[in-house]
Amino acid sequence: MVDALIRFNQLPIPQSFASNIIYVVIISVYRKNQMELRQLRYFLVVAEELHFGRAAERLHLTQPPLTVAIRRLERELGVQLFDRTTRRVALTPAGEAFQRRVQEAVVELDDAAGDVASVAAGISGRIRVGFVSSASYTTIPEAIRAFRQERPRVELILRPLTSGEQIEQLLDGDLDLGLIRDPGEVPGLRMELVSTEDLVAVLPEAHPLALGEEVRPADLEKEPMVLFPYRLMPGFVNRIHRLFDGLQFSPHVVQQAVHQETVLGLVAAGLGTSILPESVRRFQMPGVVTRPLIGRPQTALYAAWGRSHSPAVDQFLGGLQRSPTLQS
Repeated sequence: MVDALIRFNQLPIPQSFASNIIYVVIISVYRKNQMELRQLRYFLVVAEELHFGRAAERLHLTQPPLTVAIRRLERELGVQLFDRTTRRVALTPAGEAFQRRVQEAVVELDDAAGDVASVAAGISGRIRVGFVSSASYTTIPEAIRAFRQERPRVELILRPLTSGEQIEQLLDGDLDLGLIRDPGEVPGLRMELVSTEDLVAVLPEAHPLALGEEVRPADLEKEPMVLFPYRLMPGFVNRIHRLFDGLQFSPHVVQQAVHQETVLGLVAAGLGTSILPESVRRFQMPGVVTRPLIGRPQTALYAAWGRSHSPAVDQFLGGLQRSPTLQS
């Protein structure tokens, strides 16, 4: 059990023990080097056996090195831990107190060892997942359900963010996983395609183009348009502008909005048109109609994460890939 201490020589002293001088001494002795760690292990075995010979056998040692180690520990602590005679070995009062505190420290560190192991295995801990608004009613719900079933002890922190915000937080280490639309290559991040969907024209229901079955990008080049700010959704905005390559005019952006729902509201109010992912149809906004774009141009949703990630992130990614929404 004490062997778990080897993996935790940088652990902070728990607050519950901070005022306990004996615990502080234990950790101070432990942190010097692995020789002191062995001394603590030797001490616990001798304290249990109260016999140096039997303790040495349990530790696969000869008795002299064990005796030397215990004496060294007593010197470092400045107290006598054992009363020794030719007939018996007994703990002194200081030794009994030290035994209790060493055992408490070992339990604390063993618990820490278990916690760290379960986090490393993706069984517990937390992951922070960012997502664009369009993913909130397509990929995210099913992935959350699957993840909660398979990793109930992992805290899932969900953050609705734009693509630009997610990229910044991923690079800063403030997010573990992001769902980003049309991101392109971002140095420092790994990307995996999650899904693709068609882009559609979003129109006020009284707009003349709403009478047709399809809309050409050329039909929209002079129309007032509501679009996301470039710095917050750079990849998606670039994707929209590429639809107008070769045409006489670029999109005539009259208003910017951060959230997809806000874009729909502004279109419903007659402020302009827009182009959004087809999944926007699931968000039924009165006063708005959608029409397919000729040529069926598409937008892509990617999962993004840093160069290192936990098994819990892999688990969430697996849920994204198994989502029935993505397979339809």
